[in-house]
Amino acid sequence: MYRIWYTASVGKKPKSPAGVGTKPEALERQGKRVPVIFYCTEAGGEPVREWLRGLSPEDRKRIGEDVKTVEFGWPIGMPVCKPLGDGIYEVRTTLAQNRIARMLFYIDKQGRMVLLHGFIKKTQKTPDEDLNLARRNKNKHQRGLQ
Repeated sequence: MYRIWYTASVGKKPKSPAGVGTKPEALERQGKRVPVIFYCTEAGGEPVREWLRGLSPEDRKRIGEDVKTVEFGWPIGMPVCKPLGDGIYEVRTTLAQNRIARMLFYIDKQGRMVLLHGFIKKTQKTPDEDLNLARRNKNKHQRGLQ
């Protein structure tokens, strides 16, 4: 009984809550507290997306699950998410072979989770160069929106 209901309900596209003419952005946000976007450079590159493509499919899946947890559960705390100051947060993911991935992000004025920087941690503390890069990307993104 459960299987039939679940597959019938989950397999369908969500119905528009406001009826005909609802914008695609509203459908995209259904259930998500903060939708995710990638930080885009002035040249049009997306450094976080490119970094993710360089990882194994298993690593990408684990990171994606943690990012999804933040999307649907925001605000969320440890062990998945931790504030780093200046409005920057990190999504914390444990990968295979005792590796640790971090995705740095901030929540913009439009309520979106902007992925600023991703890296594999090699030390206990988040390296200053990675945090500074995320801050610079955040500032560039904010200037581009205003």
